[in-house]
Amino acid sequence: MRLLSSIMGAAAAVLAGLGVPAAAQDNAITVFAAASLKNVFDDIDTAFARKTGRKVVASYAASSALMKQIEQGAPADLFASADLDWMEYGTQKKLINEASRVNLLGNKLVLIATKDSKIETVAIEQNFDLAGLAGDGRIVTGDARFVPVGKYAKAALEKLGSWSPAEKKFAFVENVRAALVLVARGEAALGLVYATDAKAEPKVKVVGAFPAGSHPPIVYPVALTARAKPGAAQYLAFLQSQEAKTLFETYGFTVLIRPTS
Repeated sequence: MRLLSSIMGAAAAVLAGLGVPAAAQDNAITVFAAASLKNVFDDIDTAFARKTGRKVVASYAASSALMKQIEQGAPADLFASADLDWMEYGTQKKLINEASRVNLLGNKLVLIATKDSKIETVAIEQNFDLAGLAGDGRIVTGDARFVPVGKYAKAALEKLGSWSPAEKKFAFVENVRAALVLVARGEAALGLVYATDAKAEPKVKVVGAFPAGSHPPIVYPVALTARAKPGAAQYLAFLQSQEAKTLFETYGFTVLIRPTS
């Protein structure tokens, strides 16, 4: 019950921190972006507004939740997903302008603990003892059924032979930032998050990095929605600019394209 209460509290804190808007102004560009993009997109939105005079209103959550909102009619102009699957889902449902789609960013999957944890560097390899490492504590990540980080995490642990022994110690949350909050508070022993999330939170430390071949490549595709305002194309172009590339790399993302401007 305490962990469930903590998860719910973390979720509330994350939603407040992510700044989910009540409504977008008619002339603003509305961006739905994966929770792990919040810090860098906030800076990009500020830079874009300064350069163009156009306001950006952003909602951050799990890619799965955002796409479901778009499917239910939410007025998003651009969708930035933390995996290819949810972008593909939107494309198949004709919710995405497929011609505008770009595989923009890459990331890494890491294992984190609280900053003062006694756990030091862990070699993440075949059959590594994740369950033993957690001890009596919990391990947190996104819901492995829907949330990209959880899907990457489960795929990696299954391939490494460490999923079954550790599965009962997992507590699944609604997005990667909720997992980050629980580890930062010391309410979970370990978390599986993106490297960029760990970099953004001073109260956690990376204790191990998952081999790239242990899970599908972490790719962030971006695209205009089928109902996007004409002006949203300018924002998509800005995401592919050198200025945006510099910001993405500052936050630890890998930029997968050559800047267009």
